[in-house]
Amino acid sequence: MRGSIDVEPDANTDGSVPPTARKAPAEIAIALRGVEKRYGDHVALEATTLDIKDGEFLCLLGPSGCGKTTTLNIIGGFVAPTRGEVYLKGCRVDHLPPHRRDVNTVFQSYALFPHMTVRDNVGFGLRMARVPRAQASVRIAEALALVGLEDFGHRPPGELSGGQQQRVAVARALVNRPVVLLLDEPLGALDLKLRKRLQLELAQLRRELGMTFVYVTHDQEEAMAMGDRIAVMNAGRVEQVGTPTEIYHRPVSRFVADFIGESNFLDAALVPAHLAGGARQGTLMVRPEALQIERETPGGGGLPGEIVQTAFLGSHTRVAVACAASSAPVTVSCFGAGAMAIAEPGTRVALSWDPKAAVRLPE
Repeated sequence: MRGSIDVEPDANTDGSVPPTARKAPAEIAIALRGVEKRYGDHVALEATTLDIKDGEFLCLLGPSGCGKTTTLNIIGGFVAPTRGEVYLKGCRVDHLPPHRRDVNTVFQSYALFPHMTVRDNVGFGLRMARVPRAQASVRIAEALALVGLEDFGHRPPGELSGGQQQRVAVARALVNRPVVLLLDEPLGALDLKLRKRLQLELAQLRRELGMTFVYVTHDQEEAMAMGDRIAVMNAGRVEQVGTPTEIYHRPVSRFVADFIGESNFLDAALVPAHLAGGARQGTLMVRPEALQIERETPGGGGLPGEIVQTAFLGSHTRVAVACAASSAPVTVSCFGAGAMAIAEPGTRVALSWDPKAAVRLPE
C-alpha cells in the first residue's frame, strides 16, 4: 500500500508479518495484518495491514471489483484469507467461523424471513443463542426503538417499505450487541431521497451507540457524508486512508484524486511558475472550486485558455476551458452572478488559483 494514513506497510518481502506488527493497541477494534486473498492466479486483495479504530465509522470505498467486499467478508468470517491475520479487539479471529466472532453484518438484500414478523426477525439471533425469553423481549424492544420501528413489531416484512425493511435488518444486527457492525452497500437498492435520509440516520445511530461501523460503498458522496475515515481501494489494494477532508484535499494518487469529486489534472511544465508551487514537472491536481476565472489580459500571468462550454446549475455555473496544460477541458465552478458576464463559449480567459490548493501527484 502507498501513501496511506494509519496503514502500516508489510515489512517482509515474502508477505509474512513480523512479530512486532502483529499486536494491536487496545483502542483498535479491527486489525488486519498482511491479509491477502487469492482465487487461483487472481488477486482479490493484496497483502493489507490496516487498523480500524474502536468506535469509528470507516467506509471502504472504491469501484466494483476493487476488493472492498472481499475485505468486509474476511473481517466477518465469510471468506478465509489466503494469508495474513485478523484481530478483533486484540484477539485473533481469522480461524473462527462467523458465528463465533463478535461481529454482525447488514447486507443490501436485507435477507429478512418473509414468514416471520418484524419482531421475530429481529429476535432470530437471540433465539439461536438461547437468550432467555424475558431478556430477549427487552433487547428486541430496545433494538426496534433504536431504529424507530417500535410500533411495527407485529407486521410481516412484506408490509413495510424498503427503508423500513432496511431498518429491521439493522435492528436484527444490533440486537446481539456486537463489537463491530459490518454493512455491505445496505442502501444501494433505495431511491436517492430515502438513501440520503438513512445515511444521516445510520451515522447518528453509530454516534449514539459508540459502536464500530465498517461500511462498504461505491458512492463517494455517501462515504464523504458518513465516514469518520475513508479507505479508498483500487485493484485489490488500499490506495489511501484518511478523513474525508484529507482524502479530498490531499489525495496521494491520481486514482484517488479522480475517484473523489471532480478534478483537473494539469501538466506542471505548462503552468505559470507562480501557480505551480515550485513544481516544474509532473501532474498538478486542482479542484474546480479552487479556480478563479477572468478575461485574458496581456501580461496577466494566469493560465490562458478559451471557454468551450458553460452550464448553469443553480448554485453555481460550471465553465469548461480548453488550455494547453490539460488534455481535457478544465472545469471551473463559478459562484455568483459575476461569472456569467464572461461565461460565453469562445471567450479568451485566464485561470488562476492559490498554489497551496494544487496537489502534485506522483508519476
